[in-house]
Amino acid sequence: MQIKGSVALVTGANRGIGRAFARSLINHGAAKVYAGVRDPASVTDADLVPLRLDVTDHAQVTAAAALADDVTIVINNAGIGGASTRLLEGSFDGARQAMDVNYFGTWAVARAFAPVLARNGGGALVNMLSLASWAGQPQFPGYAASKAAQWSLTDALRQALHAQGTLVVGVHAGFVDTDLSAWTDAAKISPATVAELTMDALAGDRFEVLADEETRRIKAALSQPVSVPSGV
Repeated sequence: MQIKGSVALVTGANRGIGRAFARSLINHGAAKVYAGVRDPASVTDADLVPLRLDVTDHAQVTAAAALADDVTIVINNAGIGGASTRLLEGSFDGARQAMDVNYFGTWAVARAFAPVLARNGGGALVNMLSLASWAGQPQFPGYAASKAAQWSLTDALRQALHAQGTLVVGVHAGFVDTDLSAWTDAAKISPATVAELTMDALAGDRFEVLADEETRRIKAALSQPVSVPSGV
């Protein structure tokens, strides 16, 4: 996938990993980068093109695909944690919202922009996933479930869009140093690292990014027998 001269859309591009994706695309020579955000005024980078886009709003997704009809790269980054849902008690509202944004939002954007990518030669679709795609998380079960669903969706899109020449990339990472992970002191990688590894995958036509050692460990363990943590 050629990044130089490309036209890209990044959802949730006003901060965190999304902003790092947008900056990295610009640094690698993208001709135009749309910053898909709920509030266009939140985009402060002068070399980005603000685009109103709430991924849970069907009308906004449809309008965005009509306006950004020149894109060749779409990065589905917008997401939330849904951490208010506890595993064994309380409301399911946070988990439902996480599924609505992380899973259905990604699906809606992919549906809307797949024909755009096809018309523009195929291009690439990138989905920001997580190591939680492969590992249940009792402390944030709603988020993990939404990322597992998003991973399944990414695989389906990879198969379905291959015929139109679209490269579909799943990006998996553990804790990244953003607002979403501010609650933990665990080791974190930088958003810039995630973005640069993703640019490398695009340039090399690779389907998957495993951004850190913990993510690589979790992926490798998928073939092992099911177990529980020692001492449980």
